[in-house]
Amino acid sequence: MASNSSMSLQIEDSKNTGGVKTRRVIAYIVLVAISILCLFWFYVLFINSTRSHSELTSGFQALPNFKNFKFVTQFFTNFKNLMAGTLPIWNGLLNSIIVAGSCAILSTYFSTMTAYAIHAYEFKLKKAIFTFILMVMMIPTQVTALGFINLITDMKLDNTFIPLIVPAIAAPATFFYMKQYMESTLPLAIIEAARIDGSGEFRTFNTIVLPMMKPAIAVQAIFTFVQNWNNYFTPALVLKKDKLQTLPILIARLRSADWLKFDMGQVYVMIAFSIFPVIIVYLCLSKFIVSGVALGSVKG
Repeated sequence: MASNSSMSLQIEDSKNTGGVKTRRVIAYIVLVAISILCLFWFYVLFINSTRSHSELTSGFQALPNFKNFKFVTQFFTNFKNLMAGTLPIWNGLLNSIIVAGSCAILSTYFSTMTAYAIHAYEFKLKKAIFTFILMVMMIPTQVTALGFINLITDMKLDNTFIPLIVPAIAAPATFFYMKQYMESTLPLAIIEAARIDGSGEFRTFNTIVLPMMKPAIAVQAIFTFVQNWNNYFTPALVLKKDKLQTLPILIARLRSADWLKFDMGQVYVMIAFSIFPVIIVYLCLSKFIVSGVALGSVKG
């Protein structure tokens, strides 16, 4: 009887092990397929940025032209033509870095501070304030655009970066993520111990809370940076001067050129040019993404 039960347990364990391996293989196949699908469009962008306008209009080409390294010379030709145009490309790059970088820093810092206040303090209307902040997430930017433009025009803030940076401080999605992350990684006992030792609230937040929130801050900094880097709608409404416009506006202007000046090679090089800073930011902060997303999704 004992031998039969042990054999049945071994058979059951082998079945479970086989099922786990099968599910793991399926998961790997799905992940590889999704990765290839995501990276494919970057490959298409690279191929198209190494082709001339006439080659692009003739149809898609799966491989670059390796003959005499033409793909390299054509890429630099497209880049040279882009820089020789009338669009202020370098100004656009600097403007995008200023806007996206400032929004990422301010949004993550003040959203973390707001989440800390909701997490660490007990006060009246706490749940109502939390619900109200989440309700703001449901309001599309387009709904408030007309009133927003009228407000900044009356305040004479059009053609400045202030209307693009200051409203980014109020980021309900970032706040919600930080709040969930704190519930899983920030025990209130640590805050109480800091208060007993005489630490002020701002000192506790800046020297204890922020270092513990570093993975979550890095994740949200990437998301906020990319969101504002790619933002076209609001900057197009606010920025009218050429020297103040960001890269998405310049890309749209390049694509809307008349057919005599339209060059698809320049458009693809411009898009590739605008993606490089985002890749650099991602590579610098990517080590925090897995831990930050995993802990932020678990409620303690």
